[in-house]
Parts: sequence; structure tokens; C-alpha cells
Amino acid sequence: MSNLSLLLSGTILPWLLGLLLLVGFVVMLLSMKLWRDTKRSPYFFMRQQAARRMQSYLSISLVLFLLAAAIGVYGWRNPDDGQTRMALLTNAKPVKDEIRLLMAEPLREEQASGQDSISAGGTIAETLLSANDLAGVVPVLPAEYDQFEPEAELKPTTELGDVTLSDKVTVDYQPVNPASVFREGAYTLYATFSYKDMVDGLEWAWVWRRDGQVIDGGNELWVYGDEGPGYIFLSPEEGFLEGTYSLDIWVNGELMGQATATMNDAAVAAGN
Repeated sequence: MSNLSLLLSGTILPWLLGLLLLVGFVVMLLSMKLWRDTKRSPYFFMRQQAARRMQSYLSISLVLFLLAAAIGVYGWRNPDDGQTRMALLTNAKPVKDEIRLLMAEPLREEQASGQDSISAGGTIAETLLSANDLAGVVPVLPAEYDQFEPEAELKPTTELGDVTLSDKVTVDYQPVNPASVFREGAYTLYATFSYKDMVDGLEWAWVWRRDGQVIDGGNELWVYGDEGPGYIFLSPEEGFLEGTYSLDIWVNGELMGQATATMNDAAVAAGN
């Protein structure tokens, strides 16, 4: 730690602080641009997405500034004594066989855990097959997400485009690296789509399921205009667990869009 303090207080510290401050100011400028987008965007979804991204950028810039301050305080404090001192054991005894056995126990445990992880990889195919099985099941709109009476009728030309899943989207609601297999853990899953010939007053609902069980959803009257890009997102408090997640989108009681994704770290690592 003392060597690190000396190194930081020497040549690296000014560059590191400058980089953190530069990135912080860039993120702050991006958040100001997003604030402008929230005022000028013609679509509700775009304004909402810009507001969410602005909040994220402001949080990132605050973290960067705090990190720069912490590194500055740490780097300019008085360094500790960095001299290395060693003691020579003149009467050291050879290691007994019992000690060698105890030292070998952690190695055997690591080897066993490695074999368990290899055998666990066999569940990748089972997880992907279960996803295909769920994809063939006809969903039913739960009663708790069918609470409104529609105030408008569906047009024959009303369409909801393909629903695409991704963990990132652009400001124009275009998916970044869309996929059907995602990692486990805490992040936001976005479902993007385009719509046309919608009518304000239609009843629409969205239902998220994990392994066929309802975990989240929503129901409201449509107030987002005739056409444009849209999105729905899911960010579970416990994070995404291993399994199959699906999304159904309903308009006036009719299933208009679906998407399915598998959450499995081993499958992602294998490139599936």
C-alpha cells in the first residue's frame, strides 16, 4: 500500500485525476444534452428514455467526481514507511506430513468444484430446450392486467412490430446487440417495438413471466399516439435468475406481440 501511495503521489496521480475529471465533465455535458432532448422530443417514449438516461449520467458524473476527490486525498497524504523488512528463521523445521495433508485439502476442494462446474454445463441444453417448450404455449391474459374498458376500437390496420429484446437501447429506441440469451444478474432488459395505426383509448397490457409464472406487468389505456417507437423494460429487484423470461403484449384483449429470452451464464459463456 505504501508503494502504491508513493506511485500515485508521483507521476500517475495527476493523469488519473485529470482523466476522471475529464470523463466526469463529458458525462455532465451528455446529461445536459439529454435534458434538452426531454424538452424537444416529439414522442413520449423518447422523452421518458432521455430522462432515465439523464439520471444515469448524472449519477455516473457524481461518482466520478467523488472518486477523483478520494484518490486526490489518498495520493497526497503522508506516505507510510515503505521499507521491506525480513526475518531470517535460523531454526526452521521441515514441514510435517500432517501439515502437507492439510495444505492439500483446499486444492482437492477446488478440483472438485471445477468438476462440478463442468457437469453443470450440461444444463445449458436443458435450459434452452425449456425455452423452446414455453415458446409454444399459448398465453392467457391474467385478470389483474385486464382492468380497463377500452374507449376505442382496434383498426384493421393496427400493427405492433416485432418485439426485440436487448440490455441496451439507443436514444431512438433501437436495440443494441439484440439477443435471445442473456447473462444472469442485475440489469435492465428492454423490449423495443414499433407501432402504427394505434388509437388513444385502446386498452393495452404487458405481462412478464419467468418459467411460465407471472412476475410483473402493467395495464392502462393507450395515450401515445398513432405511430412511433416504443419500449417496455424489466429490472427485477433480485436481478435476473437462471431460466426463461417471456413478454406478452395485449391490445384490447388481443395478443399483439411476444418475445422470449433465456438467462443463463453458462450459455452466454459458450456463445449460444
